[in-house]
Amino acid sequence: MEKEKKEKKGFIAEFKEFALRGNVMDMAVGIVIGAAFTGIINSLVGDIIMPLIGLITGNYNFAKLAITLSENNAITYGAFIEAILNFVLVALVLFIIIKFFNKLRAEKPEEPAGPTELDVLTEIRDLLKDK
Repeated sequence: MEKEKKEKKGFIAEFKEFALRGNVMDMAVGIVIGAAFTGIINSLVGDIIMPLIGLITGNYNFAKLAITLSENNAITYGAFIEAILNFVLVALVLFIIIKFFNKLRAEKPEEPAGPTELDVLTEIRDLLKDK
């Protein structure tokens, strides 16, 4: 019977059911927030951390490192080094932020757990035995 219902549904109805599921909407919200958070992390790395690294390295520009193959062709391995450095810094900053938020979340005192259903039933059994 369930198979018949699925066959009767049209493509649009199936798509609507899929798109409006709770987990799909939650995922969409997560992606949008993640994209906005990416901008924040990239700004932190590009606007704050990279200038500090530039200060330490004497404003050395890795992007200019290249091997010239011909007049119009070059392997710009310096840009690759910068991309790797940027990735490592973004990953490090993200790790530190997540670690910080997890620590904040862990500091909340947990509510004391009450007795489980098994504990209550065992108590009732013991009280009935004593009578």
